[in-house]
Amino acid sequence: MDRQKKLWRTSLSALGFQLVTFITGFIIPRLYLLYYGSETNGLVSSVAMFLGFISLAEFGVGAVVQSALYKPLAEKNHDEISRIIISSERFFRKVAFALVGYLALLAIVYPRIVSSPFDPWFIISLILAISIGLFAQYFIGMTYRLLLNADQVGYIQINLSTFALVISTITAFILVQSGASIQIVCLASSVIFLIQPFGMSLYVKKHYQLNKQLTLHEEPIKQKWNGLTQHISTVVLDKTDVVTLTLFSTLTNVSVYYVHYIVVAGIKSILSSLTFGFQAALGDMFAKQEKELNREYDFFEWLVHTAVVFLYGCTLVLIRPFVQVYTRGILDANYDAPLFAYLLAIAFAFMCIRIPYQTMVKAAGHYKQTQTAALIEAGINVVVSVTLVFQFGLPGIAIGTLAAMLYRTTYFALYLTKNILHRPIKHYFIHLGVDAVNMLLAVMLCSVLRLGDVSYSAWGIMALKTAAIALPVTLVINLIVYRQNTLRFAGLCKGLLRIGNRRK
Repeated sequence: MDRQKKLWRTSLSALGFQLVTFITGFIIPRLYLLYYGSETNGLVSSVAMFLGFISLAEFGVGAVVQSALYKPLAEKNHDEISRIIISSERFFRKVAFALVGYLALLAIVYPRIVSSPFDPWFIISLILAISIGLFAQYFIGMTYRLLLNADQVGYIQINLSTFALVISTITAFILVQSGASIQIVCLASSVIFLIQPFGMSLYVKKHYQLNKQLTLHEEPIKQKWNGLTQHISTVVLDKTDVVTLTLFSTLTNVSVYYVHYIVVAGIKSILSSLTFGFQAALGDMFAKQEKELNREYDFFEWLVHTAVVFLYGCTLVLIRPFVQVYTRGILDANYDAPLFAYLLAIAFAFMCIRIPYQTMVKAAGHYKQTQTAALIEAGINVVVSVTLVFQFGLPGIAIGTLAAMLYRTTYFALYLTKNILHRPIKHYFIHLGVDAVNMLLAVMLCSVLRLGDVSYSAWGIMALKTAAIALPVTLVINLIVYRQNTLRFAGLCKGLLRIGNRRK
């Protein structure tokens, strides 16, 4: 299978997974809100975020392992691939055992630091129920997931995840409806997600010539520790908001945050899925020093900027009415927080705009060179969020995230132009200017739309109207400024439609 087919198959699989995740991400919290209440929903979200800190023990090695695999995979060097896999597996098994120690610490400390009406044993049992799937991910599945992604066949593990997610959601719905405790629901979900690591293990053993008996005379994974700061920054960005609210606010505010978060993060996940296969493809091109790299990257950059503007422009219009519909009937908290919603949407838009720049830096394996900026980004997020949460509450949290995103996105763009692709930085700033004009015009034209009724059908009609206004605006502006890329994208869409018609 050639690179382009792998890219499309992986991207479409990732898109399908994220669409399923997007949908189920609304179903499950809604069930929790209806049957268990806002505080329980906030507790589950908070515990999940705290458990996510175990990924700090990964030290960013995952991204470095994937980058290290590009060259031997391109050269079909099976011995070198095996050495990297052996080293990676040894490391992630240590991470799995570190998880056990972290769980013990969390079980002792967390019930003491969180302000909630729940019994400590209630919280501890919830922590244990959620953690099983995480343990299996590091002990069994992490290395094989990285191998499949690096070999541009990430669709294998993605499809396994999609299947597990669907089964998990159906099971959760049945259990909640039957009156099961929140711990039983979370435990069932964790057990079902074991499908993915065991499925990947079977696939890799069948399709790869790995020799686990090789002796490692030296460390095959270069820059292992240089991925640490990159990883710390990512984890801090993902977890700071909920941790800050857990420590300095209430579980109710965590629930309010999470309801808005699943909207903006869902859009981010869809965008990430569309670009999922590009890192491996760009890494392969960079390893082979192909002349088409700059041209392909320019198109990738334009594609991400255009998608971000369209999707997050619509989000700015639709997020407040959606939360109104989604929390209909939930009376134990006020979920209407427009300023917070808008700031969070803009922050996540910047997080997505940096995808092409960060992807290329990772594909080139420049972890050591960019580690200082990662620490600065993490520091900005923590300091600003903690400082402003006391005075501004939820909007203060969003401002912290936005400040960090603005800094790191611009840094990546500058670094890329000077050290990897060697092109003028004006490309980045022109993109931002076009993005701002495009989004502002689309939002202004859509501002006349109103939610006619507090129902999903009414919101759906409003969403269609919003898209019908925003899409032509986006297309016209891009035809004027980025005509070549727009026409190329149109050609790709026509090609896909022809392939679809032939199959019919």
